[in-house]
Amino acid sequence: MSNVELPEITEHLLAAKKAKGISFSDLEQAVGRDEVWIAAVVYRQASASEDEASKILHALGLSQDLIPELTAYPAKGLGPLVPTDPLIYRFYEIMQVYGLPMKAIIHEKFGDGIMSAIDFTLDIEKEADPKGDRVKVIMNGKFLPYKKW
Repeated sequence: MSNVELPEITEHLLAAKKAKGISFSDLEQAVGRDEVWIAAVVYRQASASEDEASKILHALGLSQDLIPELTAYPAKGLGPLVPTDPLIYRFYEIMQVYGLPMKAIIHEKFGDGIMSAIDFTLDIEKEADPKGDRVKVIMNGKFLPYKKW
């Protein structure tokens, strides 16, 4: 996949997903949560409730003994290195090129603050285009103004 070392549980879940021919969209239907959030659980960037973990494991045909691993608090992030996976690197590159312009426009529209990555949703859509299909990424985070004290 990339230069990122995946947790053993992630490799196990992905192998079961592949063996069953299940997409993250299929898991969205089974769990009742967004496919991006479910992928974050699988890659251990988010933690599931016991019920959510149970539904994921059931859909993948895996033992419920794995629930504690999916409900544990994750260690988030990819590490301190620049990502080398081409797709992940493009998002890094986008922030290098458009990060400051995005920050300036957010400050103009909202004031001094940040976009939450906690009160946040992320959607990925496929948009048909005669020149080649487009990837549409929609990030939606609550604005959090900096406090004055």
